[in-house]
Amino acid sequence: MPAKVLVVDDEKDLVDLISYNLEKEGYKVLKAYNGEAALGLVHSKNPDLVILDLMLPGIQGMEVCKLIRKNSATSNLPIIMVTAKGDEVDKILGLEVGADDYITKPFSVRELLARVKAVLRRFEASVLQSEKDTFEFRGLRIDFNSHLVTVDGKKVDLSPTEFKILQYLLRRPGRVYTRDQILDHVWADTAFVEPRTVDVHIKRLRTHIEKDTSNPLYILTVRGVGYKFSDDVM
Repeated sequence: MPAKVLVVDDEKDLVDLISYNLEKEGYKVLKAYNGEAALGLVHSKNPDLVILDLMLPGIQGMEVCKLIRKNSATSNLPIIMVTAKGDEVDKILGLEVGADDYITKPFSVRELLARVKAVLRRFEASVLQSEKDTFEFRGLRIDFNSHLVTVDGKKVDLSPTEFKILQYLLRRPGRVYTRDQILDHVWADTAFVEPRTVDVHIKRLRTHIEKDTSNPLYILTVRGVGYKFSDDVM
């Protein structure tokens, strides 16, 4: 079955251009020109991925994303946020409300298609991984039941916080998580923890699992936004 992609933008010509190229690649395409229509199609047609413009008439893209994430039936639906703004704040806000990736207008069709393929691939990998008790990637092995972590067969000792960060990033390899998202998940019940705390723990985690901390293989920094686990997980 071809993947079903919902394209949401109030610019009809752009929607048609994106749809034409997606269909050439074998995807089935749904179209919406405002937030209300997008939410209706999400619930009635069950798309596999949403390409969602930030600036929409009626319900804005950010709110659409929030509503998709709040619904248990669609909470894991992959979303690529599209914005005409290059501001880092918009990227961070999009990721904070649950977007899996973002792309800034103007963009090339080739770049968008690459993003679509990558997000779908990562989502499929995360679904398969969620059914397993262990994770293996380029010498790194994690047993989630015993919390045993090895690199090239050698055991590494992680603190409970470091393990929790690693496990959180592995929920969706390749997806960027902001510092605030990591804080909310790992230090949910702790008051007065600053975003800088995330950087400190990521640095410590890298010293345990990375062979070269200046050129990490597993935990990557997305400048100005946050962190992600490698995109190359299959």
